[in-house]
Amino acid sequence: MLKSIRLLAPAFVLAVLSFAGNPAGAAEGRSVPWQMWFQPAASPVMERIIDFHNLLFVIEVAIVVLVLVIMGIIIIRFNSKSNPVPSKTTHNTLLEVLWTGIPVLILIVIAIPSLKLLYYADRTQDAEMTLKVTGNQWYWTYTYPDSGGLKFDSLIIPEEELKKGQPRLLSVDNEVVLPARTNVRLLLTSNDVIHNWAVPSLYQLAKSLTH
Repeated sequence: MLKSIRLLAPAFVLAVLSFAGNPAGAAEGRSVPWQMWFQPAASPVMERIIDFHNLLFVIEVAIVVLVLVIMGIIIIRFNSKSNPVPSKTTHNTLLEVLWTGIPVLILIVIAIPSLKLLYYADRTQDAEMTLKVTGNQWYWTYTYPDSGGLKFDSLIIPEEELKKGQPRLLSVDNEVVLPARTNVRLLLTSNDVIHNWAVPSLYQLAKSLTH
């Protein structure tokens, strides 16, 4: 069952996004206005993240559709006109088992690939260099432990100072630089609040290396 869902998810998502007119995989290698999908993956970890996202998307849509159907049945069959004398039946054992057991099964289906992905992304095999990323409230601090502890801050460029071609909320004064065709170990930490860190244009780099 899980294998079937994972195989059907990409096609289902692609159909939905094609209907929405999504320009996924734009030539620039970064997000474009009204984009509703991930950029093409440039690493095995991101490929697995997208696969996991597809699985969650199908589960979420199925839950929403199920709830809407149940609500529709309740509204139509159990309103005051259709059902003037309400039933006083309580403690339906089968129903209580279902609404307890099904969510547990859904959580198991989500937890197994989630933990596998977590452990897969946790370690970098045969790392050739290390980049330490420290999140601060409004900027990033990058450290290259293998290069004498080289360290610098990277602050976002204010919108009014952006130059032509610089994407809003992604352009910074000091960009992190990594060598091509290198297996990089990332160490992520934070000084204050929890942060998410990613390389938004890694696909462009990988694409350019193939030509």
